[in-house]
Amino acid sequence: MSSSTTAPAQSPIADSAPLSLCAREPQVPADRLVAEMVPPPRFDSVRFATYIPDPKQPSQPEAVRVLSDFAAGLGGAHATGAGKRRWFAKKPAAPTGPRGVYLDGGYGVGKTHLLASLWHATPAAPEQKAFGTFVELTNLVGALGFQQTVKTLSGHRLLCIDEFELDDPGDTVLVSSLLSKLVEAGVALAATSNTLPGKLGEGRFAAADFLREIQGLSAHFRPLRIDGEDYRHRGLPEAPAPFSDDQVTRVAYATEGASLDDFPHLLDHLARVHPSRYGALTDDLKAVCLTDVQPIPDQSTALRLVVLADRLYDREVPVLASGLPFDQLFSEEMLNGGYRKKYFRAISRLTALARDAKGLVDG
Repeated sequence: MSSSTTAPAQSPIADSAPLSLCAREPQVPADRLVAEMVPPPRFDSVRFATYIPDPKQPSQPEAVRVLSDFAAGLGGAHATGAGKRRWFAKKPAAPTGPRGVYLDGGYGVGKTHLLASLWHATPAAPEQKAFGTFVELTNLVGALGFQQTVKTLSGHRLLCIDEFELDDPGDTVLVSSLLSKLVEAGVALAATSNTLPGKLGEGRFAAADFLREIQGLSAHFRPLRIDGEDYRHRGLPEAPAPFSDDQVTRVAYATEGASLDDFPHLLDHLARVHPSRYGALTDDLKAVCLTDVQPIPDQSTALRLVVLADRLYDREVPVLASGLPFDQLFSEEMLNGGYRKKYFRAISRLTALARDAKGLVDG
């Protein structure tokens, strides 16, 4: 007997299931780690000309001028120290100043914008200059080994290190040793850094702390202070209200290239993937959808989430979530501890990506 029952209306859900971060276990060859040491996509188009200085802060246009001159000065022969010299050169060109510059400024004054602009402005082929965070640099050493990393980067004209981390003494010594070898080879350096744990109450980074921590390299860096509004006085933006599990799931199914994962399971998965692979983990994603966001249980898990948040922010991948708002991820103890700045950065970046994701629901 035929049935006259009307079929239920179909919801606007795509035929294929969404992707899953938890199903991905990327293997990243070492040569990809080197090739990807360029400014992240968010900074592809930044230049000194697109940096808008605060008229109340004369140090900001001065920083643009100094860095522009620094970039122009890197257009000559690669090595100016004990590195390779061209056979026809009578003597190496005398450097006009330190072969490194340290951008000293608080949160949100545009240090990464300026660092990426320096990379773009340096007159050298992309394979002759490298840009990465401190974590990415330590991951490169882990993948290649110390000597091979020295050999690989010694042919570069410029190495830019964003967010040089001073809260891990072992890694600081490791990278300082690496930079010493690169300086000997004639590689120019540029860096920003985070704040030492004992200085986290300050709204800006202390150049003296940075130069002391990198020990014998201090003579190679010219501190360049960039003043601006103290991040403590700006506060964090309020995180958008979370959506329901059903809303998040529907968006994940309706959005091509979206992933869908349960947040606690994702945190477990991150523990099984080396942070150097988190960029590959997010390859080709158009959106990240998370259900059941909960408080971070411990510091190790929190630091892994910080790295993932950085990679998603670099790639401008919107994040839609249910459960807890992102500004409640970290405990008060975490927010008052030695990694405070990292957690505030993660909250700020996830909040921005959550705002970007609202259009997926409204659209």
